[in-house]
Amino acid sequence: MTRKAEVDRLLDELIKNCDSPDDLLGEKGLLKQLTAGLVERMLESEMSEHLGYEKHDPDGKRSGNSRNGKSPKTLKTDRGEIPIEVPRDRNGEFEPQIVKKRQRRFDGFDDTIISLYSRGMTTRAIQEHLKELYGVDVSPSLLSSVTDDVLDEVEAWQSRPLDGIYPIVYLDAIRVKIRDDGSITNKAVYLALGVNLSGNKELLGLWTAQNEGAKFWMSVLTELQNRGVSDIFLACVDGLKGFPEAIEAVFPRTDVQLCIVHMVRNSLNYVSWKNRKEVARDLKAIYQSTTLRKAGNQLEKFSTKWDDTYSMISRSWRKHWEHITPFFAYPPEIRKVIYTTNAIESMNASLRKVTKNRGAFPSDQAAIKLLYLAIRNISKRWTRPLNDWNAAINRFSIMFEDRVPLR
Repeated sequence: MTRKAEVDRLLDELIKNCDSPDDLLGEKGLLKQLTAGLVERMLESEMSEHLGYEKHDPDGKRSGNSRNGKSPKTLKTDRGEIPIEVPRDRNGEFEPQIVKKRQRRFDGFDDTIISLYSRGMTTRAIQEHLKELYGVDVSPSLLSSVTDDVLDEVEAWQSRPLDGIYPIVYLDAIRVKIRDDGSITNKAVYLALGVNLSGNKELLGLWTAQNEGAKFWMSVLTELQNRGVSDIFLACVDGLKGFPEAIEAVFPRTDVQLCIVHMVRNSLNYVSWKNRKEVARDLKAIYQSTTLRKAGNQLEKFSTKWDDTYSMISRSWRKHWEHITPFFAYPPEIRKVIYTTNAIESMNASLRKVTKNRGAFPSDQAAIKLLYLAIRNISKRWTRPLNDWNAAINRFSIMFEDRVPLR
């Protein structure tokens, strides 16, 4: 009889008296009994290996150590609580491996907690979910302990070495509520999303600060530099005052591209509702021009038409023109990737869904922990910003000839 046939025969024998799902999966069902039985058998095998002789073997009488009864233990698993008995030795030297001393949770249970936590579920919601599905009572301190195990991973990730070159880096910040010195503060969490030479997106780090500002961004960029980043071709940012200067202070050869969507949105803040569609259409004629020269002409037309009513708009565009227009040096398929910060704002939208159920985080560390776990999930769905990345990198090779490594 083949091994598979033997397994099938045993399974048929085991389930022949199971008349309902509860007989198999219930509180006293076959699956939990099998799990307990298998774990206890493996513990007995470990004990035999430790002592050097099998149970009831006469050779054990003069071995200097022997079995000394069993201790009850309850394991928390993703199938509920499973009571088992752990063998002891007389000398107290036995160190089981499948279920270690003081271990109360089976492999996979912690992963379930972290998975639920990373999707934004509160402690109370996770407790209720585990109780409803698995019949397991989990304390808030246990949940905190399990998720805190991720902190070493976060620290290693935050300080990991980075690539030397990122053709594109998006820089942005989101706001989260964090308790600080007894009061709740709306803090900024800074995010840097890079596109590497292979065309893949990679979050470079997370940082918290009281407010979003160019000075703090400079410290973030300096940290990226210290972790190995030597060059960024394009930095895509919103319209924060002093942002381009902060980038250029650390990476002087980087082209700074202001987000056109932010520019348009800020411009429309000055416009009455009845004129918004028309102003937006005229601004679109500027940034959707085929060439930089045509864009300049469209800005002049806009100025002639609207300066009597909204002169601050054309003044703002002229003031930032150097950082509005770098995308005109690229073909249309690359332009759409760099003239907005949509890539990082899409990620930020996903992060806000995760944080929206929380009143406030108890600390900066707690906020970073959740955001890191959420990004670990989100990044699994990331695709390249461009379908034809080879064409894009060839374009970069022409424009930044001395800065693109030979492939």
